Amino acid sequence: MPKPGKAFIFFNCDAFKNEASMNIFYNHEVYKDTKTSRKNLWKRIKEECGAERIQIATDNLKAVELAITEGDPVTASDYIQFGAIRMIDCY
Repeated sequence: MPKPGKAFIFFNCDAFKNEASMNIFYNHEVYKDTKTSRKNLWKRIKEECGAERIQIATDNLKAVELAITEGDPVTASDYIQFGAIRMIDCY
């Protein structure tokens, strides 16, 4: 079996990031582990923040952007309230 790639999903969720609050049917976009997809994921995060569906402290915006665009997007979840990014294997 070939080695899987990575894909990321952004979820709106409760303040405790309970997986039961992460609805794949509401958040149905998957972002591949490519530069373009990561930029689109960052764009989505900014839109959600601007619409006040998630919260990110102003001091943490740059850390979230760097984690998504250049690092491990899952770590950006630590700075996002009412939102989380999860990684899945993609074949």
